[in-house]
Formats: sequence, C-alpha cells, structure tokens
Amino acid sequence: MNRAVFDTNVVVSGFLSPAGPPGRIVEWLRNGEVQAVVDDRIMAEYAEVLARPFLRLPVAEVELVLASIRTQAFAVEAAAIHLTRELPDPDDAPFLECAQTAGVPLVTGNIRHFPKSATKGVSVLTPAQFVASLRGQPDL
Repeated sequence: MNRAVFDTNVVVSGFLSPAGPPGRIVEWLRNGEVQAVVDDRIMAEYAEVLARPFLRLPVAEVELVLASIRTQAFAVEAAAIHLTRELPDPDDAPFLECAQTAGVPLVTGNIRHFPKSATKGVSVLTPAQFVASLRGQPDL
C-alpha cells in the first residue's frame, strides 16, 4: 500500500482542480488506492478547512472523501519533533511529525513551508512528484 501524509492544501486543490495531480490523489484517497497517514489533528484540519463556505465544495463529496480517508487511514500518534521554530508556519508541524513517525513522504503544494533544515530526513514531494512516483504501479 502506498502511504503518505497529504497536506490539507493538496486535498483542497484536488476538489478545486480535479483534472490535475491533486485531483488524482483525492480520487485515489476516495477509492482506497493510496492510504493517508493521519492523526487526530490532521483529520480535524481536513474537516474544518473542507467545510469552509467560501470554497463552495460539494458537501456530499467532501463527506464521502473524509469517510474514505477515516476508514482507510493509517493512524499514528506522532511525537512532537520540536522544530516548529524552523517551519515558516508552525501549524504545519503535525504533517511533518506524522510523516516522520510513519516514515512516509509528505505531499504538499507548499514545498517552501518545509525547509530541508526542518524535515529531518522526511521526503517532501509536490503532488505531481507523488503521482509520477506511482506511475507504472498496478491499478494506479
């Protein structure tokens, strides 16, 4: 199973631009073809952000994707890595912590939010890089 931590911006972009790499990732999450690594903080952020009225996302589709992620997720209890000072946005820490705990890549549309000095060996990929890394695998 291909696992990764998906930054919230990837999931939102997948709804807003279903034809691009983030859209493919959201489709894979919905269908269980990739597995999101999450903790309670990440799931809460997904639910809060995807429900924002200005995004005008289809409620039923959002609920379907969130339910799929919840059901199929690889849940971790991530340890704080005490690098929030090195991150431009300290709210990004849960994503990096989960990726480090699970030993999986972090997929984000904001690579600059995760400077190499803060990632401590975590592979940080764009959605396009993640999709490209899975090309040629059965069923993807």
